[in-house]
Amino acid sequence: MGEIKRKDDSIAFKTADGWRYVPVEGVRELYFMNEVSLNSKFLNFCGRVGIVLHFFSYSGRYGGTFFPKKRYISGELIIKQVEAFQNRRVELARQFVLGIIRNLYEVVYHYYRHGRKGVKPFIDFLKEAEGWAEKAPNLNHLLQIEGGVWNRFYSTFKQFLPPQFAMEKRVKRPPDTPINALISFGNSLLYAKTITALYQTHLEQSISYLHAPQEGRFSLSLDLSEPFKPVIVFRTIFELINRRQLRIEDHFDKGLNYALLNEEGRKLFIRKFEERLQEKFYHPRLKRKISYQTALKLEGYKLIKNLMEGAPFRAFSLKEKM
Repeated sequence: MGEIKRKDDSIAFKTADGWRYVPVEGVRELYFMNEVSLNSKFLNFCGRVGIVLHFFSYSGRYGGTFFPKKRYISGELIIKQVEAFQNRRVELARQFVLGIIRNLYEVVYHYYRHGRKGVKPFIDFLKEAEGWAEKAPNLNHLLQIEGGVWNRFYSTFKQFLPPQFAMEKRVKRPPDTPINALISFGNSLLYAKTITALYQTHLEQSISYLHAPQEGRFSLSLDLSEPFKPVIVFRTIFELINRRQLRIEDHFDKGLNYALLNEEGRKLFIRKFEERLQEKFYHPRLKRKISYQTALKLEGYKLIKNLMEGAPFRAFSLKEKM
């Protein structure tokens, strides 16, 4: 909580401990997860230097985004996006679902290799689901496959997480258990990160393929973030829990049945989430190391290349690292 404003060419943030100053160079986005006062002068400043502001509710749910004036606009690309929605929606949606399945396989297979043999039925199921997704004739079939994959995934948590983080069913609004709170918070952070990544491209974020385009949401960001959930959100959750860094009694709000991260818990999760995003890996096509944060933006460029040039589009693969 506090007050944020422009101070010369720096960002000044006042809390109970006093003022903190952050040089504006290198600041890409700001996340507001508590009550913070700001004014139009600060918003104009952010608009001028290109800083995106994301706002979240007390429960950690994504609320909205302040965008600077869009710098990357392409009418030709928007036309191509619409044409692809009309003529190739299933083709593109299929790639997002396959990305989810293949990355879940890599994440869960890690536990199988480390002796958690109880996940074997799910691994076998994913192999079948990949075949079903490749042959699915329409969007409804793809959505059914996707929903089934996520539900089976949640049911495997008992194989490698402590009993207090067991998953009976996915509940979002509001989350009703600690594990649901973690998933919702992680998904919200990844969604906002993807919004910022796509803001830096010419893509129109309201035209999507797997998720239905709707008013009031950036549905293309939902599409492109889906294959990254196993890689970024769930690996972060599993690591924090299994290393006992995140504990129900210390990091969740007791008064809300432990279904909400407290402030210390949010800080811990965000720190680990950011570390995961900045983790680097070797990209075989670029022949250099990049971060997962950069990989999010590259997904947008891959989609643009598909729309404009007809290049094959394949969602990010944890195994192939591209």
